[in-house]
Amino acid sequence: MKKTIKLIDLDCANCAAKIENAVKKIDGITNASVSFMAQKMTLEAPDDKFSQVLDEAKAIIHKLEPDITIK
Repeated sequence: MKKTIKLIDLDCANCAAKIENAVKKIDGITNASVSFMAQKMTLEAPDDKFSQVLDEAKAIIHKLEPDITIK
């Protein structure tokens, strides 16, 4: 499954890279990319693990950048 998530108030390219690197380390993730310019994150993971991966990704984003709103 592939899903794009909006990251509102993503402030810098360095923050985007930090989030992308951390999210890629989640167990079960196939691919992750964060676009600073588009303020979006694309996640790919198996359908049966996607919900768990998404929850972990959200937790990581809030830990690294608490001001970001995830839509």
